[in-house]
Amino acid sequence: MITFHFLTIFPGLIESYVGESILKRASEKKLVSFAIKNIREYSTDRHKKTDDRPYGGGPGMVMTPEPILNAFAKLKIKDKTGKKTKVIMLSPSGKEFTNAVAQKFAKRYTDIVFICGRYEGVDDRVRKVLKADEYSVGNYTVTGGELPALIMTDAISRQIDGVLGKGESVEESRIASPRVYTRPEILVHKGKKHRVPKVLTTGDHKMIDAWRKDQQKESIDL
Repeated sequence: MITFHFLTIFPGLIESYVGESILKRASEKKLVSFAIKNIREYSTDRHKKTDDRPYGGGPGMVMTPEPILNAFAKLKIKDKTGKKTKVIMLSPSGKEFTNAVAQKFAKRYTDIVFICGRYEGVDDRVRKVLKADEYSVGNYTVTGGELPALIMTDAISRQIDGVLGKGESVEESRIASPRVYTRPEILVHKGKKHRVPKVLTTGDHKMIDAWRKDQQKESIDL
C-alpha cells in the first residue's frame, strides 16, 4: 500500500478530492492511504505565518523552511531506510511527470510526500535538506502545488492493481480511442441524427481495434 502525504496550507483542497470517487474507494480497500498535514500548524510564528519576503528582492513571498521541515518530521513514514520514500516538490521547471513515471512510482515506493508550494515558491533549502525531486505536470504555471500533487496521486493510484477494479481499465495498457460512444445508437438532437460509427456496432474486434488506432493517430496529428 502506498501512503500519499501532503504538506499544504490548504488541506481542504486535498480532502475534497481524495474523499470522492475512485481514490476514496481505493482508500477503503486499503490499496492507498492519505495523510494531510497543514503546514500552518507547524509554524512557530504567533500568527502562524508560513511565508516571508525573498532575499535579493523581487515581488511576492516565499514559503519559509521551518514550518515545512517541522511538518515533515511528524510524518509517519513506513520505510525507515528512505529507499522506498519519494519526496516531491511541485515546480513548472521540474522533470516531466508521465505515465511511465507513474508506473515506476506505483511499483517502487511505499510513501510519496508532496510539498505543495505557493506564492513565489519554497525556500530551496527545503529541497536540499529533504533531498526532494522537482516534478512538473505540464508546461504551465498554476497558483499552488495542490492540483499538480493530486494529478500525480491520481495517475499513480491508477497503476496499482485493484484500484480500477479491472486491469484492462487502464487505458494505456490497451487500444483505447479518444472517441467513445454509448447508447443510443442514433442520437436525435435539434432534429438532426447523430449516429455511432458503424464499425463499433459490427462486433468485429479486429476492425474495431484498427478503427481505434486510426482515431489515436488522428488525435495526435491534431
